[in-house]
Amino acid sequence: MCGIIWPLKKVRVIDALPWLANYIRMRRRLAFGLMMFTVLFGAMGAGAAVSTGVIAKGTRWAMAWSVYDSGQPGPTLIVVGGVHGNEPAGASAAGQIWHWPVKRGRLIVVPRVNGSGLKDGSRFLPGVSLKTRDLNRNFQKTDSKEGPIGEGPIGEPARALWKFVSGHQPDWLIDLHEGTDFHQINSKSVGSSIIDVHSNASNAAVPLMLKAVNATVSEPKKKFVRLRYPVDGSLARAAHERLGAHAMICETTSKDQPRSQRARQHRLMVHALLTHLQMAQAGPHVLVGKDGFRVAIYDAGGVGGNGPRNVDRVLAGHAVVRRVGAADVRDGVLGQFHLAVFPGGSGSKQAKALAPAGRKAVQNFVRDGGGFVGICAGSYLAAANYEWSLGISNHKTFCKSIDIPKVGRKSMWYRGPSATVRMELTEAGRKILGDKKGAFDVRYHNGPIMSPMGKAGLGAFQPLAQFRSEVSRYEPQKGTMTGTPAIIAGQYGKGRVLCISPHPESSAALHAMVRRGLFWAGDKK
Repeated sequence: MCGIIWPLKKVRVIDALPWLANYIRMRRRLAFGLMMFTVLFGAMGAGAAVSTGVIAKGTRWAMAWSVYDSGQPGPTLIVVGGVHGNEPAGASAAGQIWHWPVKRGRLIVVPRVNGSGLKDGSRFLPGVSLKTRDLNRNFQKTDSKEGPIGEGPIGEPARALWKFVSGHQPDWLIDLHEGTDFHQINSKSVGSSIIDVHSNASNAAVPLMLKAVNATVSEPKKKFVRLRYPVDGSLARAAHERLGAHAMICETTSKDQPRSQRARQHRLMVHALLTHLQMAQAGPHVLVGKDGFRVAIYDAGGVGGNGPRNVDRVLAGHAVVRRVGAADVRDGVLGQFHLAVFPGGSGSKQAKALAPAGRKAVQNFVRDGGGFVGICAGSYLAAANYEWSLGISNHKTFCKSIDIPKVGRKSMWYRGPSATVRMELTEAGRKILGDKKGAFDVRYHNGPIMSPMGKAGLGAFQPLAQFRSEVSRYEPQKGTMTGTPAIIAGQYGKGRVLCISPHPESSAALHAMVRRGLFWAGDKK
């Protein structure tokens, strides 16, 4: 993992005072450790403590929770996400906020309330009756048409969550959700809004939250607005009416926006509230803790299809995975990870979305020891032959434009729709990717045809796999794919670079091979 290395070897003390040398080394090491901990998490107060547990443990409704108790007097704020399983950004953001320390009061996070629904991509509680399947209608009601006023919570997950929430007596509660459209464009959706109870305390806080998130939204009609009142039966409304909490529902918009962007918007709103309450200690862009093999998957501009989701599946249960966007990269979040993965789509569009500052951030991350994996478009991005590419892998791509009779001028990178080709690992590839012998099928969709660039100062790449068949759309492409590298490995500064032209991540049978490649690139021991 990249980091700052204290130049201990440059410190010289006179040989007659070895005890002084040891003392200086000890103090510097202690200072370095404290500095790195403070940079990422802030200095934990003397009385601070972190506790974790599970609500409804041992049942299919199990929900993990975390409490960061600063040890200092202050508000209790509860953040929940994933109440609706088809709204994953809230769960993602809460999972990131899980790692935030606070300098006063308590921060309590329950990231995946409806874990079964999140797994299935279903809004509702799986396997529950129609009447009670919407968890966010199962809490105490004030305007019930189907039962006595005040009835609830209804159902095991609602009762378990309510027991936990009410037991902590929160001063504030934020429920992270997603709408399907922007409210200012489509009033039938509550997307891009904060729905709160309009208490005096909320009246002071919500405008600050809106200001923080709207500073990142360029289109006026897509900016966040304030709405009222949390729906009857919702956790937020019940928390306000039954517990006296200042409660709200923060709604991002899923339409045409990557999950990383929506999660970032949630983080900005929560962080603005923490700042207002004088609780914030870490910045809004802390995404992970210090444990585990940490992988950032780019999911924003230039990424298409199911690439991020497929990489998620490859790493499920094997790594701490976060989606990141171009703005996150420019904010410096890659320094929290061991590995960055750039999936399929368009390499040039990924480069454009990153902008020069983002591309520089990726280069610096790899140069300082981070790993890089480019799949299809990500391998174009890593190449050295475009003015927009990162230049971290010493390969070029077959991309020249040729005049085709009766067709016109065409670029040779395009070979048609998705197809199956044959690929075989080299001896070096079997050492890294697994001892898989002989040619095997893999999905291909216009990945780069790679060859040595010969860029000065950049080490040569090593082929880990070769294409044993090809696809082509135009006559000049024939014979240019078979025998060329399908997967290559290289070094850029202190970091490892793995470029994969086809899409083995889309085939479950090849997940173990891809995972070995990701572990190698991230230098997982």
